[in-house]
Amino acid sequence: MLCHLKRSRAITSLKRFVSQQTSNDGSLQYCANVVRQHDYENYLATLLMTKAIRSPAFVIRAFNAEVARVQDQTKDPQTAAMRLQFWQDSLNSLYSNNPNPTNINANPITQELHKVCLSYKLPKRYLERLISSRSGLLKMKYFSTLEDVEKYSENTVSTIYYLLLFVAGVTDVHADHAASHLGKAQGIANILRSVHVFSHHKSVSLPMDVLMKYQVSQESVLRGKDNENIRNAVFEIASRANSHLQKGRSINVPKITKQMFLPAVAIERYLNKLQKVNFDVFNKSLMLSSPILPISLYWKRILNKY
Repeated sequence: MLCHLKRSRAITSLKRFVSQQTSNDGSLQYCANVVRQHDYENYLATLLMTKAIRSPAFVIRAFNAEVARVQDQTKDPQTAAMRLQFWQDSLNSLYSNNPNPTNINANPITQELHKVCLSYKLPKRYLERLISSRSGLLKMKYFSTLEDVEKYSENTVSTIYYLLLFVAGVTDVHADHAASHLGKAQGIANILRSVHVFSHHKSVSLPMDVLMKYQVSQESVLRGKDNENIRNAVFEIASRANSHLQKGRSINVPKITKQMFLPAVAIERYLNKLQKVNFDVFNKSLMLSSPILPISLYWKRILNKY
C-alpha cells in the first residue's frame, strides 16, 4: 500500500513538473515537439534537466532527430543525400561570417540552432559529425563489424553528449570518457531496436561479422525469423552494449553531468526487457513503450544518478 502511494505521488509530481516546463516555452516548442515525436525517451530525459541546459538540449536533439530520420523518410538514396545536404548547407551558413538569412529562417530548428551556436560557441565539427555519419551509413548501407557499430554510435550518440557537456561548460576528461561509453551503449541498443525499421527498407542493421559468426543469413533477419543462432548473435551485441553501459556508470563524473546521462536508464530497461524475452529481438513486446520509464527517470533525477 505504501509503495503504491509513493508511486502515485511520484506520478503526480512528474505530471506537474512536465506541465510547468512545457507550458510557456514559445520559440522552443517546435524543437521540443520534434524530439517528443521522434525521440521520446530522450525527450523525457531532457525535460528533467535544469532549464539552462534543457533549452539548448532540445534544440540540439531536434537537429539530430531531423538529420537521423532522413533515411526513414525516403528509400531513394539521392533524395536522402539532398536532404542531408540541406542541413549541411544550413550549418555552413550558421558558421559563416555572413550567415544567409534564408538558410537560417528555413525552419524553426535552424533558427534556434543559430541562437544556440552563438550563445554557447558550439564546435561545428560535432554538428557536422551528426550529418556526415548518417551520410556515410547511406553509402555503406550496412555495418561490417560490431566495431563499425561502435564507431557509428560514437559519432551519432556520444557526440550529442559532448555537445551537452559543452553547453554546460564542463571540460572534464572523465565526463568525456563516460559520455563515450554511454553513447556507444545507447547507439548499439538503438541498432538492436531498429531491426524492424531496417527490415522495412530491405537492409540489415546487425553487424555482418557477428551474423556470420553464428551462421545467420541476412534473409532470415529480414524475414524476422527467430532461432537459436540469431539469439546468440543478439546476445553478443547486447552484451557489448551492456559492457559500455556499466563502464560509463562506473566513472566518477562531475555532479552536473549526471542529469545529461539520464538516458542510461532507458538503455538499461531495454536491455533487461531483451534478456527477459531470451534475446528474441523480433519480440513485439520490445516495441512497446515502458509506462514506468517516466517515473524511473524522475527518481534517478531526484537521486542525481543515471
